[in-house]
Amino acid sequence: MTFLVGCGAGFSGDRTDAAEAVVDELVRRGEPCALIFETLGERTLAAAQRAMDADPGAGYEPLLADYLSPVLDRCLDHGIPVLGNFGAANPRAACERIAALMRAADHPQGRMARVEGDDLRERLATLDLAPWDAEHESLPARDAIIAANAYLGAPPLAEALARGGDVVVTGRVADPALALAPLVNHFGWPWDDWDRLAAGALAGHLVECGAQVTGGYFADPGYKDVPGLAVLGYPIVEVDRDGGIVVTKPRDSGGLVTTQTVREQLLYEIHDPAGYVTPDVVIDLSGVEVNQQGPDRVAVTGVRGRPAPERLKTTVCYDAGWQGEAGITYAGPNALPRARLAAETLRERFARRLPADLRCRFDYIGHVSVFGDDDGTLQSEAPPTAPAEVRLRLAVAHTGRAAVETATQELLALYCTGPAGGGGVRRHHRRRVATVSFLVPRAQVPTRVHTLDAAGEAATDTETGR
Repeated sequence: MTFLVGCGAGFSGDRTDAAEAVVDELVRRGEPCALIFETLGERTLAAAQRAMDADPGAGYEPLLADYLSPVLDRCLDHGIPVLGNFGAANPRAACERIAALMRAADHPQGRMARVEGDDLRERLATLDLAPWDAEHESLPARDAIIAANAYLGAPPLAEALARGGDVVVTGRVADPALALAPLVNHFGWPWDDWDRLAAGALAGHLVECGAQVTGGYFADPGYKDVPGLAVLGYPIVEVDRDGGIVVTKPRDSGGLVTTQTVREQLLYEIHDPAGYVTPDVVIDLSGVEVNQQGPDRVAVTGVRGRPAPERLKTTVCYDAGWQGEAGITYAGPNALPRARLAAETLRERFARRLPADLRCRFDYIGHVSVFGDDDGTLQSEAPPTAPAEVRLRLAVAHTGRAAVETATQELLALYCTGPAGGGGVRRHHRRRVATVSFLVPRAQVPTRVHTLDAAGEAATDTETGR
């Protein structure tokens, strides 16, 4: 018997109707299963923390209700547990929202389990912090810190499931832990069975980005054709007791699962294939084999595991001043030289009017942007030299808002002071968030599981962790 893990979202802002087809498939197959939602990025928690600081009832995934409402009733009816890091900075408020959804779906006894312990913002000064890299060996100023969160592993999530959680709500956890936890809970794998833990964590890694493994972010017409992008099937991974993995998707859905889509996701964000570090196990991918079993079915074998690290990655998000962006479009004959003249004019104006430590970058969208340096130098084979239109994009950063606003206002002034034919100016400004990471001893990151039902608290808190 295999255990199925379906993914309903791979980032904050993902499609909100994707989980419906996944749940349909899980129900149709009738095997032990779970549904996960992965909605946190590196800086997502900073935005969530700021939202909670402004409103104590906010700070969780803004699309939480949109993700859960279409599938919550069926998951509760069919005993499909849901795990999500959609608690973000405020798992408690997320649980309150989910409780309301459960009551609306006529499931007042639906049980939530809230995992906490990742938020270290108030304890940073007491922790034994080791730098993640040599460039950042000290903490930012205390008043600049927005969020500080450790990447938790699977044990508290597995505990939450063991205590009957229908919906497990977390803040920052390692993405693969969302899938590893229900696998450990179902199969009873020991926490030192490194090869099986590696297989479970790899299964989580393969589905954590949602449709990336089923053809999303993959299509390249004529080279890598993907059918049905508008109705992409989000992934389901089958895992057996010994750690065998098969990646698939709902039947009659768009997209595709091939050795190529799986290999691309397999290596996504992997710095060292022989030592991919997660909180639960160090994964060795060097012996992995990927084989097509049939249409939209790919087997992944050969993963090995090594003991879990003694320290957990902790990311600190901090206020780094202000950033601004503005753009203006030049079209028609000689568009690129006019855009370059506009950038040269702005550089001269900045030298006259703005602080020397202002950071700025110009991109010529349609000619040089992704492959350009900050000074606009092309770093790859050049596209056609005479584009029909060019969007000049300015990006600026500074500790002070006034300097950023002045810089974008200078671009706005190009309407009447710059080259001919410029139009479509847009400009905006916002606080800039930077991140720095540290390593914290596992023992200094205790976790807690709170269980409650849709009508209120149903059990006491339990401290857990490994």
